[in-house]
Amino acid sequence: MTQEILVLGATGKTGRRVVRTLESLGAKVRSASRATGFDWNDPTTWKPFVHGVNAAYVIAPEDPAMAAPFVELAESSGVQRLVLLSGRGLDETPEQFFQGMQAAEKAVRASTLSWTILRANNFNQNFSEDVWHPEIRAGRLSLPVDDTPEPFVDVQDVAEVAALALTTDDHHGQTYTLTGPEAITFTAALAKISTASGLPAELVRLTREEYRNLLLSQGVPEQVAAELNEMFDGMRHGRLATPTDDVSRLLGRPATSFDTYVATAQF
Repeated sequence: MTQEILVLGATGKTGRRVVRTLESLGAKVRSASRATGFDWNDPTTWKPFVHGVNAAYVIAPEDPAMAAPFVELAESSGVQRLVLLSGRGLDETPEQFFQGMQAAEKAVRASTLSWTILRANNFNQNFSEDVWHPEIRAGRLSLPVDDTPEPFVDVQDVAEVAALALTTDDHHGQTYTLTGPEAITFTAALAKISTASGLPAELVRLTREEYRNLLLSQGVPEQVAAELNEMFDGMRHGRLATPTDDVSRLLGRPATSFDTYVATAQF
């Protein structure tokens, strides 16, 4: 592969794995992150990263106003293919929530480029890398959940599907829903983590209001707290509960199970 592939969020949870996976395939990767000078809020920083690449892995900006200009720059710069990471259930989410992701999907779909959208469930790695990990280390996890199961998806599976869509044809106009092979409850997930790690991990079930107040006390902005409550509402209503076969169908192997993840994760 002689042409470069741009990876946004290259130091992030999915981005760094996309970089490693692409490099293992022999691709030349251009990594973009704040550490390398890419700033979603400063469009003057985009061009050096976009110019001359053939394809790009895109993480949606927080500011929805930035999505369309970035896609337009990609079009005018000769980029041929975009792969966008999105969230499962976005099509059932009111437009006032996750506006950056909503705008990114719209901009990508409206472009003249070859595009693929990856709508992923919550990641396995949320339990062991930031997000829920600090609480789990303290012996609990406080969330507004019930016994509705979730088919948590492994981030490496997401990265491998992204790399496939970035480097091969036949994915134009496709929206893939990426999940793990089975749905499990948060109670079951924490029990598996406790067994594997030796750490006690209790699930504390919060109401919407309790969760909002917890997030605000941690300095989370009101809009983000509202978005997270909207996501958990969808989870409790079962919108994210059914596994799909997209990962196994695309990669030609079973999706990574939660048990396999737990056996190798560092808690």
